[in-house]
Amino acid sequence: MDVVGREVLEQFKREHPDVRSQVDTWLLEAEEARWDTPHAVTQRYSSASILNGNRVVFNLKGNTYRLLVRIAYRLGKVIVLRAGTHAEYDRWEL
Repeated sequence: MDVVGREVLEQFKREHPDVRSQVDTWLLEAEEARWDTPHAVTQRYSSASILNGNRVVFNLKGNTYRLLVRIAYRLGKVIVLRAGTHAEYDRWEL
């Protein structure tokens, strides 16, 4: 997949260095993935939450952090929308 919005991930890693390696691992896996359906995402990430509008929430470092993306399945693109703590996620308007 082509991952768009890497600057969101870089800023997130600067603010939360304890999750840096997991974000880097997620990014590598996302780049190598060929997700063509929401089911394909949850086959690899069973704890991912599928939302309307082709959005997906990934749990990072257990359930401490959340990553919100939009996936354009037919185009093979993952657009990083937001990343934050679980508490921040609770305040996001989804």
